[in-house]
Amino acid sequence: MSETGLITLPSAHDVPTTLQRLLAVLAAKGITVFAQIDHAAGAANVGMALRPTTVVIFGNPNAGTPLMQVVQTAGIDLPLKILLWQDAQGATQVSYNDPAWIAARHGPAAGTVPAVAALSGALDGLARHAGGA
Repeated sequence: MSETGLITLPSAHDVPTTLQRLLAVLAAKGITVFAQIDHAAGAANVGMALRPTTVVIFGNPNAGTPLMQVVQTAGIDLPLKILLWQDAQGATQVSYNDPAWIAARHGPAAGTVPAVAALSGALDGLARHAGGA
């Protein structure tokens, strides 16, 4: 489990390409995309500059519901999300909240839910696919 709860992996692609790869793998796996938030566009709308920064919010009730059945407050951290962003050096990064950290945040009972390990593996796989060569 990440100490800060945040896992960041490098992408081999720019943010738009990484976003398209992420959306494609989510669609292929039948995972619902609830929203895409383009923070850079929002910043531009108020006359501010921000490097490419996009959040994709997605989920599957089969994956998240077991955790919420044990501890409903986990619903504040679900559905899951991945942040795609360009760092100061121009490299694209893929970040997400560690599901084990999310579970720990909501108490010991949440950590016993087998779905947490599955969520961790799924998020890692999605992030690596989006950023992979």
